[in-house]
Amino acid sequence: MPCFSCGARQTDPIRGASPWTRGVRDETLVLVCPDCRRTHEADLDTCSTCGSVALICRLGEVECRSCGSVRPARGDGRLAASYAPGLADEVEAALARVLRRVP
Repeated sequence: MPCFSCGARQTDPIRGASPWTRGVRDETLVLVCPDCRRTHEADLDTCSTCGSVALICRLGEVECRSCGSVRPARGDGRLAASYAPGLADEVEAALARVLRRVP
């Protein structure tokens, strides 16, 4: 899943925790790359209790990872669906390459 702001694709970290973070924007779970974290945190939803952007959206609710506040989500809690143009085509091409190698 790419960064919600710049569209950069996440790669697996070599070792340790990923420098990418999760956030909630318009009631939708999104990823934020390390480069956009500082400049685009203002674009993320904030906790109505403590003001933190450390939110996660799951199973119809939004939870603050800072203070533990939980509230019902107004949206459907899906991951953002409109990432980068051509993503579906890239995935289809990758699957075709992999499946051709199977005997």
